[in-house]
Amino acid sequence: QFQLVESGGGLVQPGGSLRLSCAASGFIFHYYAIGWFRQAPGKEREGVSCISSSGGSTNYGDPVQGRFTISRDNAKNTVYLQMNSLKPEDTGIYYCAAELRIGGSCHIAEYEYAYWGQGTQVTVSS
Repeated sequence: QFQLVESGGGLVQPGGSLRLSCAASGFIFHYYAIGWFRQAPGKEREGVSCISSSGGSTNYGDPVQGRFTISRDNAKNTVYLQMNSLKPEDTGIYYCAAELRIGGSCHIAEYEYAYWGQGTQVTVSS
């Protein structure tokens, strides 16, 4: 059964850090690019970052560029999102998603991702 499970969310003060994890099972993990998306209250879901199937290519949305780092461990079927210098506007539910794409790059385009996790809440507040 295709499954993506996010973890690592929580409450953090502005300027703090969190590391999100996306654990995958039920499919050939290294065939898939993985993306992170988030949805703030009252707003549409937006792309945060993505990583290619091999891990050799990454992309970031402008709001998180330079603060967030995506990585993957194909031996552990897990993708990580290290989030530093967090701001209140980073608050939202963070989802990971999978796209069948062997090699090449990745795109932070929601419509390309067929499989989604349930999300983890991130709240940045003092």
